[in-house]
Amino acid sequence: MNIVNALQIITTSIEKARNASPIAAAHVSLLAASKTQSVEVIEQAIAAGITCFGENRVQEAQEKWVELKNKHPHIQLHLIGALQTNKVKQALALFDVIQTLDRVGLAEVLSAELRVQRSKNTQNSALKTQHFYIQVNTGAEPQKSGVLSENADEFIAYCRKLELPVVGLMCVPPASQPPAPHFALLREIALRNSLSELSMG
Repeated sequence: MNIVNALQIITTSIEKARNASPIAAAHVSLLAASKTQSVEVIEQAIAAGITCFGENRVQEAQEKWVELKNKHPHIQLHLIGALQTNKVKQALALFDVIQTLDRVGLAEVLSAELRVQRSKNTQNSALKTQHFYIQVNTGAEPQKSGVLSENADEFIAYCRKLELPVVGLMCVPPASQPPAPHFALLREIALRNSLSELSMG
């Protein structure tokens, strides 16, 4: 199956789910995970109409996306993998959205680097990232990153105190459990904290 046919199937499925849901979002975006995919395959996906991509690793993304972003400036690139604090500067210069804000130490490093970048002349600033999602470990899985759901409100408040542009939440439910309760929990946290965007893997 080629990318065009696969995209048609996925978008049809999304629309059916939205129409069947009493609380469907006004807008749903498809995020294509391009990790391990070649530039050639990504180019085919862009030609098929995909405009939002996710990468897991900063270094791999740099190798592929610096040139791709220059060629396709309308594309939005998300970091969907864990972010190490020593990669913060590179990540902020490449990704439009970082979805894996998951701990106090990372929040503080991001905040400090953002202050440095914002203090520079806008034209010379290396800042690309405009939005952050907080990763919530809704299943309390020890092997997964993310703030626990019971600590999410406090962490969101702290990130706002650090003036981080947090706009949404992200979760990856346990593979062995139905995802709907985890998605519902994420939505509840978002609603009570006035966050408008959800990323549900």
